[in-house]
Amino acid sequence: MKLQLHVWGPAFSLPSIEAQCLAAISYCSLALPKDSWELVASSDPSVSPTGELPALQNGSIWVSRFRNIVDYIRKYSNGEWDLDRDLDESDRADNTAFSSFVESRGQALIDLSLYVTSQNYYGNTSPAYGSLLQWPNQWILPPKLHSAAKTRTEHLGLSSLDLQAMEDQRQREHSAAVAAGHIPRNFIQQPRETVSGLLGRTSQQNHFRIDALTGEFFEPLEAMLGQKSSLLAASTPSSLDCVALGYLSLALIPDLTQPWLRDAMRAKAPRLSAYTERMRTSCFGETRIEAVHAFSPESAPPSSLPWRAPGRISVTAVGTTLLSTLADSTPFLSEIRRNNRLKQEVESVDSGLSPRERAAVSMYADASKKDMYVSVAAVVGGVAALVGYMFHAGLIAISSGEDEPEEEEEEFSDYLDSGEQPKVADFLSGL
Repeated sequence: MKLQLHVWGPAFSLPSIEAQCLAAISYCSLALPKDSWELVASSDPSVSPTGELPALQNGSIWVSRFRNIVDYIRKYSNGEWDLDRDLDESDRADNTAFSSFVESRGQALIDLSLYVTSQNYYGNTSPAYGSLLQWPNQWILPPKLHSAAKTRTEHLGLSSLDLQAMEDQRQREHSAAVAAGHIPRNFIQQPRETVSGLLGRTSQQNHFRIDALTGEFFEPLEAMLGQKSSLLAASTPSSLDCVALGYLSLALIPDLTQPWLRDAMRAKAPRLSAYTERMRTSCFGETRIEAVHAFSPESAPPSSLPWRAPGRISVTAVGTTLLSTLADSTPFLSEIRRNNRLKQEVESVDSGLSPRERAAVSMYADASKKDMYVSVAAVVGGVAALVGYMFHAGLIAISSGEDEPEEEEEEFSDYLDSGEQPKVADFLSGL
């Protein structure tokens, strides 16, 4: 049985729209024989029991996340399919350190470029998801990914790249000013900011922040690459090169409405840009990759990637997706699910936390869940006590409505027993 790698589907001429998926694809392309694995653009995290992509499937065994996939492939092949087998201890330490560096710094820049920058998200990223997702995921997943990216980058202080958020904030301030009876002069006819304006004026604080972020990411990798063909070894790529390709290709290749990240990479790291193009061709092939290639491999041009068409979404999967979305939108259930995900995240092997930290965060998640249950129980108990008091005080009375007909029957029987003959006038007056 062939190994199956499930990933987010193609976009921007790349085999996936997600960096970790691109890293996993490049590793499998370099390390595995082509006839030993298949690439499935399922674009649905629910296909994996862990709820994450990329996910490697070997029969009933599922492995998620790039580092776990690399470890599983190494053990599965007894070290034969291991790109890091020739690294010494020093290189292995550098591999781990720089992989973490690329993932942390690179993800923030990808989030800012593809999701937080409004013109790129609405003009490029969201339509790309629409072409590779099936109903109802095409309406549910992109907003969730957009919101998650904005949450991950809030600490960077670059929310002004999200023009929609800026406009919403401006509308709220405008409404508040109108409600207060005055509108500041500098708030009237104020033009909307654009990303080009934010980046074009060097006096803007955003420009310096973005310049610093891109420099902190690209320049160390440019210096590390030097004149070599790969980041660590002189000739053979390692798993670090696969991780770097995943993030650098999403920075360099997409043709976006506001390509500020690509421009920064080309200006600050020309050798790194050439390296990314070379690695992209080596791992993904020279053919321009479209979404149709993943869904109809037989109609696609020859490719170096072993595409396999994903299965159609089932009714059960649709129902599960809708129920999960409804649960995440319900305050009580969403809090419970959030705590469960937090606990599952910290208890995973690759969480990066020490046993003491994992125990502390897990205890916090359990305590939060218990507090939620106590709060709900207190509310239910309070409502029940209030209703009971209202019954006791007579504020609420329940009438069965069955006694009134019996009283009418008794009155009619007494009337007949009295011996009086009914009169026509009385009968008509009763009508």
